Amino acid sequence: MRPNLHRPERATPGDLATCREMIRTGSRSFFAASLLLPEHVRNGAYALYAFCRFSDDSVDVEHGGEAAVERLAARLDAIYAGAPADGAVDRALADAVEQYDIPRAPFDALLEGLAWDAVGRSCETLSDLYAYSARVAGAVGAMMTVLMGAREPHMAARATDLGVAMQLTNVARDVGEDARAGRLYLPRAWMREAGLDPDAWLARPTYSPEIAQIVSRLLQHADELYRRSDVGISALPAAFRPAIYAARLLYAEIGEGVARAGFDSVSSRSVVSTSRKLQLVTRALTRTWRTGAHAELHATALPQTQFLVDAIAAANVQTSADAIGGVRRDVKWVIDLFAALDERPRRLA
Repeated sequence: MRPNLHRPERATPGDLATCREMIRTGSRSFFAASLLLPEHVRNGAYALYAFCRFSDDSVDVEHGGEAAVERLAARLDAIYAGAPADGAVDRALADAVEQYDIPRAPFDALLEGLAWDAVGRSCETLSDLYAYSARVAGAVGAMMTVLMGAREPHMAARATDLGVAMQLTNVARDVGEDARAGRLYLPRAWMREAGLDPDAWLARPTYSPEIAQIVSRLLQHADELYRRSDVGISALPAAFRPAIYAARLLYAEIGEGVARAGFDSVSSRSVVSTSRKLQLVTRALTRTWRTGAHAELHATALPQTQFLVDAIAAANVQTSADAIGGVRRDVKWVIDLFAALDERPRRLA
C-alpha cells in the first residue's frame, strides 16, 4: 500500500491514548506484554488491538451480528483507501496500515471469524476449531509479524501458531461462560467420543470428568503450538522478544490455572494474579535466547493458517519490489528500529 501523503486526518495523541486505554481495560495480559514493546511499535500494536477489540464488541457485545460485520468491512475499505472514518480507532489504524504496509488479508480473516460467530457456527472437529482460531487470533499474529519486520513465511507461520495456541487457551478457559451464552467451541466430535450429547450439554452445561478430559486434551494441543512458537520468538529481533514471550507466558499460565482447577472451566474461570504476571514478565525480560533448530523454525504452517502466511509473503514480495524501485517509504522506521535496539531501557514502562 502506498502512503496517502494528502490525507488530512492523522491520528492525534488523544486517538492513541484511546487505543491504549482499550487494551489496558480489555486485556490486562496483552497490556502488560505491550509495555515491553519498543515505543515506536507500541502505538501500532495498540491500534491493531483497538480495531480487533472494537470489531469483536460490535459483533458480540453489542449483538450487531452480520450487519456489524458489513459495517466493519466498509470501515476497512475506507481505511485502505486512505480516507478513514472520523474516529480514534480508524485514524490510528489507518496510520499503522500506512506506516507498516499491513496487508488487508488478516483483517478480512478476522471479520470472517466474527461472521462465523454471528451466525452461530460451531466446530465439529479440531480442524474446524483451528480454522476459527486462525481467523480470530492467528490473524493478529500475522499482523504483528508485519509490525516487527518479520515477514518471512517461517516467521509468519510461527506467529500464527502462537495466535492459535492463545485462542485454544481462551476456549479452554471460557467453556462455562461461553455455554451460558449459548456458545460451544469445544469440538463436538470429541464430546460425542466422550459419551456427551453436545446440544443436550449446551442446554444444561455442567462440569464432569468427561468435560475435564476434553479441556485437558485441548490444552495439550495449545501447549504443542506454544512450543512451536518459541523458536519463532527466538528468531525475532532482540527488542521484540520480551514482549512476545511475555504474552506467550501470560496466556499459557491461564491454561495452567485451568489445569490446577482440575480442568473445571465450567464453574470457575482461570485468572492470572498480578504477582504472577510480574513474575512472568520478569522471566520474559531475563531469558537468554538461543536460536531454535532450523527444521523447527521452518516447520510448515498449520493447514488452517497457511492462507495468512501466503498473504504476508505476497505482501513482502511487493514491499521488496518497492524497495528496489526506490520508493520504500519506511527507511526512517528501520533507522528507529536499530536505534531502539541500543537505547531501549530494561524497565516495564
